[in-house]
Amino acid sequence: MDAQIAKIRPEEIRFDFIRASGPGGQNVNKVSTAVQLRFNVRTSQSLKPEIRERLLRIAGKRVNALGEIVIEARRFRTQQRNREDAMERLMQMIQKAAVPPKVRRKSRPPAASNLKRLREKKKRADIKKLRSHAPLDE
Repeated sequence: MDAQIAKIRPEEIRFDFIRASGPGGQNVNKVSTAVQLRFNVRTSQSLKPEIRERLLRIAGKRVNALGEIVIEARRFRTQQRNREDAMERLMQMIQKAAVPPKVRRKSRPPAASNLKRLREKKKRADIKKLRSHAPLDE
């Protein structure tokens, strides 16, 4: 799992720096500290096809029309820390996608519970039958 993540080439990841919103005074207005990480999943040669498909599903709304995962990091005051934060979040998503989902095995109800259900059904039907009017014998 970790070996797969280590294989992601740096040229497949693009960073764009944007101005962060929120508190911060003049610093926010002057310095582009927020980071937008872009990783194109569809064209990535670093990921196996099955991991690629699961990653697209996990990313959900973060994937744009080009097949890029866009992660915005603006939690910290420095560009470097926001870049690290964005990378950590991408790695977490890839780690989650690297784990294959458990195969669900279809199960059947036990015979005893089936019999119980049928007995209850019969009992209920008998109760309802007693409520009906008896036909008049002629």
